[in-house]
Amino acid sequence: MNAVPEMRETPGTPGTPEIGSRFSWGEVAINYHDVAGPAAGPSGRPSAGTGEDAVPVLLVHGSGPGVTAWANWRLVIPELAHRRRVIAPDMVGFGYTDAPTVGFDLDRWVGQLLALLDGLGLERVHLIGNSFGGAVSLHLADRHPERVASLVLMGPVGVAFELTDGLDAVWGYEPSVPAMGHLVRDVFVADASAITDDLVELRYRASVRPGVQERFAALFPAPRQRWVDALALPPERLAGIEAPVLVVHGRDDRVIPLTASERLVGLLPDARLVPIADCGHWVQIEQTAAFLEVVGDFLARPVGSSA
Repeated sequence: MNAVPEMRETPGTPGTPEIGSRFSWGEVAINYHDVAGPAAGPSGRPSAGTGEDAVPVLLVHGSGPGVTAWANWRLVIPELAHRRRVIAPDMVGFGYTDAPTVGFDLDRWVGQLLALLDGLGLERVHLIGNSFGGAVSLHLADRHPERVASLVLMGPVGVAFELTDGLDAVWGYEPSVPAMGHLVRDVFVADASAITDDLVELRYRASVRPGVQERFAALFPAPRQRWVDALALPPERLAGIEAPVLVVHGRDDRVIPLTASERLVGLLPDARLVPIADCGHWVQIEQTAAFLEVVGDFLARPVGSSA
């Protein structure tokens, strides 16, 4: 799985913005988005920008039912792409990435990100990881620090904590409109007033595409505390991550407790925590402007400077 993947690029499918480009990695066909920075290169491919903007951003989505990279990041990709190249894959087991077998496999998820970086010829990136994606990002930084310029983690699984009712409901989702409504209105956000029936229906339909629920159910089967523990890094490994880290966490998060991020920041050598008021687990969706402001300031620092 460490070989450079065969690239097979295709444009986004009209009417299906979740589908971007694809490449083959062994038996896996990875769906990913690659959005241009300030200017395209001579070949028309996305450029990385110039100066401090030359380091691209790699976005790693969370683990909700029916999730795709586009669903997780659609509001922030265009804004981040004003200054730098942005890449966002569907992780194995999620979205429109196709794999013959799925199941909890941290080595495979880290390997997928490395294969993508190698295939795109990228030496280093800023990692932005949401929840589950934050954990995968931390493991990549731990195992391959030379590939990571900095990390932004949003409500991440970074340290072990007691499984919350919210996370158990997310990973234990059984498809129905009421179940999806409960997740979207009562678990993911602090203020349900902005959640429309159309959004609930949209996320429900995404969760029942052919094969999606079967794959999802295979990722985090009960008992689920073991997956929290497996995603977490031990304190001694966290202490060795030298890249600057920004942790953003909704104060009303019902999926990952804010106290977990407080402990995480205390274990990382160069990290700071920014709690976001009036916000649940979907920081980049529920408080998009606040998220973009704090992340924009963080990424604008000279590469190599502290958090």
